[in-house]
Amino acid sequence: MEWASKEIRATPVSAPAAILRPGRSGSDRRCLSSSYAWCEQLTRRQAGNFYHAFRLLPTPPRRAMCALYAFLRVADDLTDGPQALADKRRALAEWRRQLEDALVGVYAHPLHPAFHHTVKHYGIPRRCLDDVLDGVGMDLDTDRYDTFADLYRYCYRVASAVGLACIHIWGFRDARAPFYAEAAGIALQLTNILRDLAEDAARGRVYLPQEDLQRFGYSVADLEQGCWDERFRALMRFQVERARSYYEAAAPLAQLLGPTGRAVFLVMLRTYRGLLEAIVQRDYDVFRGRVRLSRWRKLWLAAQVLPLRWGWG
Repeated sequence: MEWASKEIRATPVSAPAAILRPGRSGSDRRCLSSSYAWCEQLTRRQAGNFYHAFRLLPTPPRRAMCALYAFLRVADDLTDGPQALADKRRALAEWRRQLEDALVGVYAHPLHPAFHHTVKHYGIPRRCLDDVLDGVGMDLDTDRYDTFADLYRYCYRVASAVGLACIHIWGFRDARAPFYAEAAGIALQLTNILRDLAEDAARGRVYLPQEDLQRFGYSVADLEQGCWDERFRALMRFQVERARSYYEAAAPLAQLLGPTGRAVFLVMLRTYRGLLEAIVQRDYDVFRGRVRLSRWRKLWLAAQVLPLRWGWG
């Protein structure tokens, strides 16, 4: 998942910050400010494909996006690394328990005050948070997906649920917005999967549905060996067209968001669609290093939406 982080391990989930309850005094305001600063520092350091978009937002929603990102990044990191599977399960269960406490004002991690404030202030549905943690848990239990329907469930939990949380921060004005946000999450996660095929296979994870591999006569062993042939290219063309269909389905969301939300959404969508098209330009060879967009390309995408950011478009 895109939220994975290695550097965050410097702050263990079980290591408590001050145990605080909101609404007491200026000390709580200082704690909240420090928590938001912690989240923003993490996001600036780690969110290569997101932070340039977050910067388009005014300060309050930008800080909220950083708090959301930090929570998800820590959660996802719990499933990575060399720890034993049982230890990862315990860590994820503890993170869930700490979420319960954080949402009633008892904090055990530097990000908790900012995250609690964000969830409460923007009315982020609790279901979104539970879905994401369920998706993180799927990486502990599942390393193969038989059908696209199975994979869709995973993508919904780890990406669409994030999009559904984001639109509450950005602000939306139409009941159709969650439908389009769901499609956007699927599009972005499918792009992640295609970009990361080689490194995921090296870790024993194959996200492409087994039914698709069989359809094109391409095996898991072929993927693990980096077999880049016409079977693989045909498989990838099929996957890219599927992802493109979800980008098209997600596009109407932009018109249902306010100016700043529209700007950040378009940058994120265009960044990931750019990654997808970069895979095509490589002739689908994802085995010779990770596909990336240059920093200048990302800045250019952000510059394109500046008129929207200021309500000029």
